[in-house]
Amino acid sequence: MYFTKSDTRCPANGILWLVMAVSLVFQSCTFRADAPTVTTHQVAGQQTLFDFNDPGNKMPETAAEKEVDINNLLDEMTLREKIGQLFFIRARGYFKNVEDESYRALASKVKNYNLGGIVFFKGSIYGQAVLTNRLQELSDIPLWMTQDMEFGAAMRVEQTTRLTPAMGIAATQNPDYAYLAGKITAQEAKVLGVRQIFAPVLDVNNNPRNPVINVRSFSGNPDTVALYGQRFIDGVQSQRVVATAKHFPGHGDTDTDSHRALPVINHDYDRLKKVELAPFEQAINHGLQSVMSAHIAFPKISSNPQYPGTLDPSILNRILVDSLNFKGLVVTDGLEMRGISAHYSPGEAVTLALKAGADMMLLSLDEITAIQEVERAVERGEISEARIDRSVRKILEKKRQAGLFRDRKVDLEQLNVKIKSLENELIADEIARNSLTLLKNEGGILPITADKYPRVLVISVTDTDAEEKGTALVKEMRKYHPSVRHGVIYRDISSEDRSELTENVRWADLIVIGAHMYINSSGSSQFNLSQRRWLEQLPAQTPKALITFGNPYAVKDLPAANVQLLAWDGSDHQLENTAPALFGASGISGRLPINIPGAYDMNEGISLPQSTIRYDLAEAAGLSGEKLYQVDQLMHEAIFDSTFPGGIVTVLKDGIVAYQKAFGYETYEKVNPVYNGDIYDLASLTKIIGTTTAMMKLVDEGRIALDDKVGDYFPEFEEGLKSQVTIQNLLLHNSGLPPFRIYVDELQTRHELVEAVKNEPLINDPGTTYKYSDLGFILMGEIVHEVTGKRLDEYMHETFYRPLGMRSTRFNPRKAGKWIVNRIPPTERDTIYRHKTVRAQAHDERAYYMDGVAGHAGLFSSGSDIATYAQMLINKGSYGGNQYISPSTVEQFTRRQSELNNRGYGFDRKSEEGLSTAGTLASDQSFGHTGFTGTSFWVDPQRDLAIIILTNRTYPYRSYGRDISKVRADVADAVISSIIE
Repeated sequence: MYFTKSDTRCPANGILWLVMAVSLVFQSCTFRADAPTVTTHQVAGQQTLFDFNDPGNKMPETAAEKEVDINNLLDEMTLREKIGQLFFIRARGYFKNVEDESYRALASKVKNYNLGGIVFFKGSIYGQAVLTNRLQELSDIPLWMTQDMEFGAAMRVEQTTRLTPAMGIAATQNPDYAYLAGKITAQEAKVLGVRQIFAPVLDVNNNPRNPVINVRSFSGNPDTVALYGQRFIDGVQSQRVVATAKHFPGHGDTDTDSHRALPVINHDYDRLKKVELAPFEQAINHGLQSVMSAHIAFPKISSNPQYPGTLDPSILNRILVDSLNFKGLVVTDGLEMRGISAHYSPGEAVTLALKAGADMMLLSLDEITAIQEVERAVERGEISEARIDRSVRKILEKKRQAGLFRDRKVDLEQLNVKIKSLENELIADEIARNSLTLLKNEGGILPITADKYPRVLVISVTDTDAEEKGTALVKEMRKYHPSVRHGVIYRDISSEDRSELTENVRWADLIVIGAHMYINSSGSSQFNLSQRRWLEQLPAQTPKALITFGNPYAVKDLPAANVQLLAWDGSDHQLENTAPALFGASGISGRLPINIPGAYDMNEGISLPQSTIRYDLAEAAGLSGEKLYQVDQLMHEAIFDSTFPGGIVTVLKDGIVAYQKAFGYETYEKVNPVYNGDIYDLASLTKIIGTTTAMMKLVDEGRIALDDKVGDYFPEFEEGLKSQVTIQNLLLHNSGLPPFRIYVDELQTRHELVEAVKNEPLINDPGTTYKYSDLGFILMGEIVHEVTGKRLDEYMHETFYRPLGMRSTRFNPRKAGKWIVNRIPPTERDTIYRHKTVRAQAHDERAYYMDGVAGHAGLFSSGSDIATYAQMLINKGSYGGNQYISPSTVEQFTRRQSELNNRGYGFDRKSEEGLSTAGTLASDQSFGHTGFTGTSFWVDPQRDLAIIILTNRTYPYRSYGRDISKVRADVADAVISSIIE
């Protein structure tokens, strides 16, 4: 993962190389139909080629598959049994008791009418699998299970892998995503027993008023539809599942929903061939196995202008079969749709469809009546039995090729292995993130920062009564922003909810509007009138960001929105993968695959790089989640051994917080568990995250030089050996100052303690001896005050912590209130100075008596905040699009700077000999620091890796418990061992 200030290139992909070891090939950042048809993948260290010109990537048939003689089977079947094979009926894949009336009706049809198969609609994984097995037992001939799966199995089956709709996949500019989407869909379909999926949509979405296709299409460009559609088909057929291209000859240029009426397209053949037919023609030439017809009339190309395409021989026989030479399965769209059922009886519709060239009859309104009527039509000579045989033979052949005559049942043991696998989920997440398309970003609102917009209101607008719409987006946003509120403008919103929403509008610094709605074929507005009026009354001075979830044309309804972002789906999966991009935690790189008339042209889009950390799975960052359980074991063992009562481990890799877990309790009483967001006394990590960082900034700005004499700031260092001490000596701990003095037995004010440190005599000549010293950092904290006019806490908060979003990082956390104090475990029962349990106050006595603000100790922070800080260092001083410290200064401070030891300026580095708390596997370039209270962080820049451990190992007493050094080292080694090479 690379963090840059700007990057308009195609995005690098962080998941595929890890999960599938796939090397994705990006040809350009524009839609191209001439992209290569062969791509190289790395699988288990071996190169393999997927040839997209291989028709369907077909596998050779096994001997067992060849055993069934389809001709003999046909000869043995009665006419009615043959006709039954043409029909595919609706089923819901949920659990049903065998005495349930809906199950009895379904089972009766399967047993008595020799049906060809099932069209599954909504269901659950085990419900559909068990029902499949029951129905297969009832049928003499194996059933052919089919299902609509345009955006993955999750389109119909709960808890399966959800994939971005076709248009979003095309927005990624990466055709290989289409292949992987098809492959994942087919993998999960197959393990569910589904052998044919009704996808992809090859319609060209060139009509903005189309109420039924929209984001189901890849693009408004036929070449793009052809390219991405073919890749999807190849992915499906690589798993020996049948893909079905739809809706032939094209449903893109309509403004009528064929579910409700019969659309009419008045284009001539030349136009259809150039646009609508082009994707189907390419797919057929590359081995497409199935086509679904459209219930649309084409009067200018048909000798039967009143017929919908499904019933029209001019469409299916003359164009599809004769002109395009298609030999596969022809599937009707649902015969229950009003484009058919409003004009034809069940049997008449099927008879006409057979005459037109269709093979599989989906979802007749009345299958039993239709079977009877078709039988009579054959008996009357209206249609021949040979014509019936032709279609039945195709269907039986598919069943034979799929091995269903040998094994027709679902293996229930494979469901929890192959469905919604981590591999599939990571790929789906990556596609969703890379599909996001930014069309407008006035004022650089994205990425959002809490510093610029402290209060964010999310308004979800929906054309349904879903009062909870958008909650997944808000939940994810709260990982990146401390103050996000949410309201929903649902269809019949109550006056109370509207009033509350109006109050929140006045509270907000930024309003994010999430549009969750279907396309409106009126073409005038996608929001209803009352919603639009309310949105137009939002205060003009408050910036607004519009995100469309599934209806890209809605951007035209709010042209004044400062941000217009397209997310292609309203599912929780898409919402969860949209939220990080709003804050720079994932990049935005999509390009518009359609024209939005009057607003945007095809291929438009603004690129934003990832610039902040993202919270994601371990595998998303190239770590093995399974191997990281070793960290869990180490932490549990350390708690059991009383090394510390509890703690948090945070792992940052490639810009991703890939592991963050809390362990144990705040104290050994084991009453209050530790949580991921808890805040710890950092002790000496203050030297780095506070003082050293301040010095880096001031050196960068030329306000301090490393060779400045300390005497330039304090007269106590103007004479004798002390006059030789430089800031560089203080940073390297070779100033000659002693490690520490107690002082606080007698001196308990900030002024007294600082003066005592200034007057402390040296114990060694400057630059000759390494002695780790708190005193030198106390002096540097005061130098920051001298140079900036601000105390260290104020300077760091204004310069770093607040703009970086490190909201939990602060000195004197008690001043922030209970919301932060309650997240801080105690550090010690102080029986000497304060005579109480120390909590949310500096554990170090000198820092405590220095009003809680000292250059060596006193800072509190969380694992997430330190991860942000670590990423800033990994980025060479850059974070969130801002350069805080120059790269040269970061490199200078973090590399070895002393011949006396391996330390950098302020930073510790991995020890060259003996035990290092960075572990044995960290690179030699690793840098970091540890804190007395049991805190540590190490950065390995060669691996883009940071390991942060926060504990209160000083509780109940600083002498209590075991040495934490080995735990730190072992955790670091366990993390590095989890990296997937």
